[in-house]
Amino acid sequence: MNEVKKNLLKQLEPNETVIVATSGGPDSMALLHIVLSLREKINLNIICAHVNHKLRKESDEEEVMVKDFCTKNNISCEIMTIDDYKKSNIENQARNKRYEFFEKNVKKCQAKHLLTAHHGDDLIETILMRITRGSTLKGYQGFKEKIPKEGYTILRPLITVTKEQLLDYCEKNKIPYAIDKTNEEDKYTRNRYRKYILPKLKEEDKNVHKKFYKLSKTLELYNDYINEETLEKLKEIYINNKLNIEKFNNLKKLIKLKIIYHILEDAYKEDITLINDNHTKLILEMLKNQKPNQKIDLPNRIKAIKSYNYFYLEKEKEIEYYKKIIEPINLLPDGSKIIKQNTSSDHSNYTIYLDSKELTLPLYIRTYSTGDKIEVKGLNGSKKIKDIFINEKIPQSKRKIWPIVTDSENIILWIPGIKKSKFDKPKGENYDIILKYVSKEGAVK
Repeated sequence: MNEVKKNLLKQLEPNETVIVATSGGPDSMALLHIVLSLREKINLNIICAHVNHKLRKESDEEEVMVKDFCTKNNISCEIMTIDDYKKSNIENQARNKRYEFFEKNVKKCQAKHLLTAHHGDDLIETILMRITRGSTLKGYQGFKEKIPKEGYTILRPLITVTKEQLLDYCEKNKIPYAIDKTNEEDKYTRNRYRKYILPKLKEEDKNVHKKFYKLSKTLELYNDYINEETLEKLKEIYINNKLNIEKFNNLKKLIKLKIIYHILEDAYKEDITLINDNHTKLILEMLKNQKPNQKIDLPNRIKAIKSYNYFYLEKEKEIEYYKKIIEPINLLPDGSKIIKQNTSSDHSNYTIYLDSKELTLPLYIRTYSTGDKIEVKGLNGSKKIKDIFINEKIPQSKRKIWPIVTDSENIILWIPGIKKSKFDKPKGENYDIILKYVSKEGAVK
């Protein structure tokens, strides 16, 4: 571990505060001990951050063990307990909550570094898993040794050593640690790689972890170079989180791939492992397709949307069908407003003038329903609202939540901002109701 200690001394500054993520396993306990051994040399203020996930009966015992070690060695210990998991993706939830806790302590303690115990074997497993399931160039790197964050840096100083070396270090230094029995269960993908594939690789070369580390660093160099080229193109064709499809399709294939990866990585961040080659293939095929409106369901309730000449990602919103009586000021779920006014000089599609004698009161605002029709002002007969949405190039993601104004007999009077019905009164005719639509951006058109 001398090399690990030397590298840490190069990266840590005298008198600084460091957060050490400590699960209680041999890897993190070895890391905590290594940092402890450097404390006197450069006067480190060490904060141990432990998360009790409450997913195993041994979790409470492990918390006590970590606390006892910190007490005996005069190390500050911050504990978080998680007991409010949702039913699905528990592993992702746990990781996200864990890192939120770490970052909270980094900021509270004004630490410059967060140290985690990811080691060389972890790197091999991660790279192999991503090669097998498909990933991005960034994904094939596994994980980085150093990650700059806002105001601090995540360091993984054990990336060049193996699990066996860490266990040996714990035994020699009589460091207490806990063994997670679930690490032996074959139902977990990583465990199968660890138990059956990794030993075979080490039979070929006991230092295979160093070869994977070199591969990771090489891919990082290539990825950084291509990223520079990609970012230059992004400035031209990706504006306000929307991709210009026509310009995108004129680019080289590699740059196109990197642009899609960049957009996905920006949206998913640490959850990027949920994205595989099939997702990117479907997106690229969609962008070449001549259909003007398409969407693809991605993990975490994110949708990849093609709307005419633009492509973007959108988190699915939980907005259900609603219908409510119009009041003086009406705040709508999509962030827009409909306001009753006494006077107005605006006769655009953002304002409607109605005569209550021609309607059945009260008036309502509701969301769109399949089959909705409106008798458009100036036209003979009715027109499907779906066709109006298509003609006006309203993205599919907005159609379900666009407000519709009706009377009590469900006669559609107005599609705010888009079309008015035959019931709208022109200048010179009688009206006693004025409604104005304000978009969610706050602009009255």
